[in-house]
Amino acid sequence: MRLLIFGGTTEGRVLAERAASLGAEVAVSVATPLGAEELAGLSGVRALTGRLEQPAMEALLADFDRCVDATHPYAKIVTAAVRAACENTNTPLRRLLRAESPAEGVIRVSGCAEAAAFLAGQRGNILLATGAKELTAFSSLSPEQLFARVLPTHESIAACEALGLPHRNILALQGPFTQKLNEAILEQYRIAWLVTKDGGGPGGFGEKLAAAQSTGTRLVLVERPLDGGDDLETVLSWIKEGLSCG
Repeated sequence: MRLLIFGGTTEGRVLAERAASLGAEVAVSVATPLGAEELAGLSGVRALTGRLEQPAMEALLADFDRCVDATHPYAKIVTAAVRAACENTNTPLRRLLRAESPAEGVIRVSGCAEAAAFLAGQRGNILLATGAKELTAFSSLSPEQLFARVLPTHESIAACEALGLPHRNILALQGPFTQKLNEAILEQYRIAWLVTKDGGGPGGFGEKLAAAQSTGTRLVLVERPLDGGDDLETVLSWIKEGLSCG
């Protein structure tokens, strides 16, 4: 069985490795070279690098029997494109989705624009841990007040520069991070507000929340878009069924 995984998450990498060990021919589509690096060393797993629009997805799916969408819980545009591509090519699809995290005592917003509007009336330094693509939503805030934790790529750093952030306010690091490291960053940069998404356990959300609580930092949580899917073991069982059918 030929399996295509649209990746980008820890669960996607684990699924790829386990599916390959069962005998599936596995390819993982990732948007960036950084995503491909995460797949290095996985036996029997082929990385396909580059952002794809729906027509390219459909062309790619012609070579596969089944598909799994293992993209980030907030990647709603990609998820919609994968779903439409599979429908148009009659490719069986499953959505691999990590569980949401419990979060008490946080400020919930529906999106980054709402987070920016809320923070416009607040004092103190702000750490943006929402991803480089979301930075433009905060363009109305003072660049001196903003700190951005982004992936260590040219694209991410360029997005910070486009926002006018001082280079001393750019934290180019690849997570997830421990609670202690989160605490150290919040304290070092005197962060009053932490803006983040619910990346679940693999995304280190619990460590962010605990660090915010221990340092007195207020956490602004961008809630997930509505989505549905299955956990890792359920998707793996579906793959096993496909392998048993030959």
